[in-house]
Amino acid sequence: MESLKVALLQILPGTSREENLRKGLDYCRKAKAMGADIALFPEMWSVGYSIPQNADELDAVAMPKDCEFVRAFGEIAKELGMAVGITFLEKHGTAFRNSLCLFDRFGRHVFTYAKVHTCDFGDEHVLEAGEDFYVADLDTEQGIVKIGAMICYDREFPESARILMLKGAEIILVPNACPMEINRLSQLRARAYENMVGIATANYPEGQPDCNGHSSAFDGMAYKPSENSSRDTLIIEAGGREGIYMADFPIDEIREYRRCEVHGNAYRHPKKYQLLLDETINEPFIREDYRR
Repeated sequence: MESLKVALLQILPGTSREENLRKGLDYCRKAKAMGADIALFPEMWSVGYSIPQNADELDAVAMPKDCEFVRAFGEIAKELGMAVGITFLEKHGTAFRNSLCLFDRFGRHVFTYAKVHTCDFGDEHVLEAGEDFYVADLDTEQGIVKIGAMICYDREFPESARILMLKGAEIILVPNACPMEINRLSQLRARAYENMVGIATANYPEGQPDCNGHSSAFDGMAYKPSENSSRDTLIIEAGGREGIYMADFPIDEIREYRRCEVHGNAYRHPKKYQLLLDETINEPFIREDYRR
């Protein structure tokens, strides 16, 4: 596989689920026309990352993963022969989650990932956190690639991308809904570098509250044989405007880099990391709103 093209859909939501459905399907078609293998939406596209705090209102806008809205993106994936990562406010039993559903180019459900690190200091305190991270073989026109996912605040915990790397991820999809400033971009750059993985992030553009665009992609390769020094792993960084931004990952190069470089799981010492399993929280990190 020479390359994998991920379309970062940096687009503004509408004022209703129906409008977001229509616009989302339209942008999937545009992404396919640009040559995309995967189309990735920003975080919680079904509601434009608007989370009601009232229980009845929350129940009214949340949807199960087998609902008509989500199924429509499986159908468009099959129609176009392109994988789609659709994001939505999920109704999960009696609880609600911030989720991404990935469909392959045949419209088959690959996995549904629910955000593990919910922003409990904000509106997401009414949501239930996911329990695990997933990696799956994604069948694309270019071949099989191992795809994982994390969502927005997951980025700020090195463990998220680390677990995905340990499960075999080559590319990590990251729906987002926050200002992508230098420090958050640096987190993504670091996650790609230290795990030797590609990372593709789709954010809302300027005009969406508390968002500024700057969707991005990093290939994780700090060195190339053809270059005499280290390099920036950045593939693309969008500006603030609405649009589709294409991240072209050189998969064969990434795989060769992972076979010979020193990061990822090559020289780790897991037995020396037992403290990472200790759930004790001491000052200055104690927070009243933290949920286990």
